Amino acid sequence: MDTYPTVNGTRGDYNMGDRDSKLGKQVPCVEDRLDSGVDSLKEDEYQCMVLEMENMDLTRAEPVRRDDNCEPWKLQVTDDGDTLLHLAVIHEATDCAIQIIEQCRNDPYLNVQNNQRQTVLHLAVIMEQPQVVDKLLKSGCDPHLADESGNTALHIACKQGSLRCFGVLIQGCGQHLSTILSTNNYNGHNCIHLVSIHGYLSLLERLIHLGADINAQELCNGRTPLHLAVDLQNVELVKLLISKGADVNSLSYGGYTPYHLTYGRQSTEIKQLLLPLTAKELRELPDSESEDSEEEVMSDDDLYDDIQLVGQ
Repeated sequence: MDTYPTVNGTRGDYNMGDRDSKLGKQVPCVEDRLDSGVDSLKEDEYQCMVLEMENMDLTRAEPVRRDDNCEPWKLQVTDDGDTLLHLAVIHEATDCAIQIIEQCRNDPYLNVQNNQRQTVLHLAVIMEQPQVVDKLLKSGCDPHLADESGNTALHIACKQGSLRCFGVLIQGCGQHLSTILSTNNYNGHNCIHLVSIHGYLSLLERLIHLGADINAQELCNGRTPLHLAVDLQNVELVKLLISKGADVNSLSYGGYTPYHLTYGRQSTEIKQLLLPLTAKELRELPDSESEDSEEEVMSDDDLYDDIQLVGQ
């Protein structure tokens, strides 16, 4: 069985997760750390590392050869899997980070993933460092790489509502942007689902303008952004999606339209918006509503309570 190093401290919770189990599979919550394990270093080791960072020769005239991986500072990794470049970004040593990046153009070092499978690009977005994000992309950092939750750097920008990092990323991804926009994380959500869940209207408009599928279904329940907006009772988001051409008759995997999700909800305004737009034959709740609702709230223990183990 794999073992993982102890994480001291916590990183900023950029992975806000699903608002409830109805929006996706239940995934264990993993707190993200922002100290990167520096606390796990002994004091003399930490001071030695700081001194070496200060004395690194990053101004030599000759460029680093692609096959030259002998620099000692490139081999230094913390117990959490962070390189010196990870640490420079985490501790907001921007000048140092940019110098390292310039010495590592098109070098695999830029794509090293730590124990949470975060690249420096992930951390630069988390730490709101658009200048570093831009430098990384121009130096060959791969924007497709996903962390342990399946999130690319663009997913994180969408979850955080980071307009500046979002803008840099969509320009730096180039021809690969459409692929990243349609990529789902391990909760079954792509970028347009994430901005809908968190209610970032301006980012939603930009994603639609960039070609994101406004009717994309999240993988767990088949809900579209409009379903999510109704479920979250976000009136402004519902209005925006309708104005942008969202399909009001789209069905989730359980056979529910967005209008069906207004039943028993507080906002009558959303119900009034969707009623005249929804096909008449799709306004009544499916006959299997009660069965589906019961199954949704059942726990794993309930689902398998008829299995006998050792005769019991």
